[in-house]
Amino acid sequence: MNDGKRRPWVVGVSGASGTPYAAAVLRALLDAGESVDIVVSRASRLTLLDETGIKFRDAHWQEDLREWLALGADGKPHFPGARLEDVRYWPAGDLAAGPSSGSYPAKGMLIVPASTACVAGVALGLSKDLLQRVASVTLKERRPLVVAVRETPLSGQSLKQLVALDEAGAVVLPASPAFYAGATHIQDLVDFVAGRVLDAAGVPHRLYRRWKGELGEARSREGD
Repeated sequence: MNDGKRRPWVVGVSGASGTPYAAAVLRALLDAGESVDIVVSRASRLTLLDETGIKFRDAHWQEDLREWLALGADGKPHFPGARLEDVRYWPAGDLAAGPSSGSYPAKGMLIVPASTACVAGVALGLSKDLLQRVASVTLKERRPLVVAVRETPLSGQSLKQLVALDEAGAVVLPASPAFYAGATHIQDLVDFVAGRVLDAAGVPHRLYRRWKGELGEARSREGD
């Protein structure tokens, strides 16, 4: 790792259900050779524990993150051997962390998944924790911010806050899987959403089959 040239994507994980989305985005970023900084909110630790059984601990974050990234959307290990040499972890309560400053050389931020509480905090500029602070910094520095909101139904207030984020320059990306890519497994649906997040960030990937304008293509697996 060359710190002088390192420009990471900051991945924020909020407390909404959808930790497999975050894992898929993180794996794809690492596969693409990107540097990654990760911020895991306190609420998201409870969600992660509920959805995967993993306790995410500050003192053992590498061990816990490696275990998390090995799991597929079905909760079984399908992706062993994640390389974390160019991953940095920042505790959510550390408001003096590197990414809290606009001078920190980040490429941008991906919030996956984004709860409506997180959306509200970012839209209002509350900066109550590091995740929200980094999102505010990302907006003020005019860097890419992708917000993969995972909530349904959405209240009128949440819709207004999402519009505010859009007007501030963020990409509002609902975690809404599509079926034209020929999904045959829950992981395919997760990867579609993760792929759309990376599309919005301009990071190349091969997470899903792209639409080519040919009806019925999803039913054919030839050439895979």
